[in-house]
Amino acid sequence: MKNIDTAFRYIRSFTLVVVIGSILLCGFVLYKSYRLVSQMQSKVYILANGKALEAYAADRKANIPVEARDHVKTFHRLFFTLDPDDKVIQANMSKALYLADASAKREYDNLKENGYYANIIAGNISQRIRVDSVAVDTNEYPYPFRCYATQSITRTTSTVSRSLVTEGYLRNVSRSDNNPHGFLLERWVTIENRDLKIENR
Repeated sequence: MKNIDTAFRYIRSFTLVVVIGSILLCGFVLYKSYRLVSQMQSKVYILANGKALEAYAADRKANIPVEARDHVKTFHRLFFTLDPDDKVIQANMSKALYLADASAKREYDNLKENGYYANIIAGNISQRIRVDSVAVDTNEYPYPFRCYATQSITRTTSTVSRSLVTEGYLRNVSRSDNNPHGFLLERWVTIENRDLKIENR
């Protein structure tokens, strides 16, 4: 009877140890699996030109300065890149005006009324812009920005380089196909637009 009682205690202790060990092992496996899935969900693989590129997901707060600067650059590139073709001008302007409020539309209407776009088409003028830098203050909301750029205006007889400085504010809006960054330029004004040099062609 003593041997049976001792054997029963051993079996009970052994079973308890196995059950507790199994529970701990299952918990560890679940924890590691959850961590691995979380890490894998933050990675995305993108195919570009037949190559697999790895991208990482991040919170929007970490990307606000980068996205804000790119939004401002994209708007200025679309608004100030002009060719002597009415369809190209209209296409660029329609894209640019999705990225800004009525202040940009007002500037576009003023230029149109003054015959600026008609002169570009009639004079076979091409205009390009190079954004040198964009300063965005993300400590305030809406985010104030200032854009420094250089315009290159190519005429049939000369090429003009102009300094362009603009400023305004960025407000958060919903992302869409027409506005992938989810920002809207507000109270946009040009504070400097002067000739730097003129070169004969």
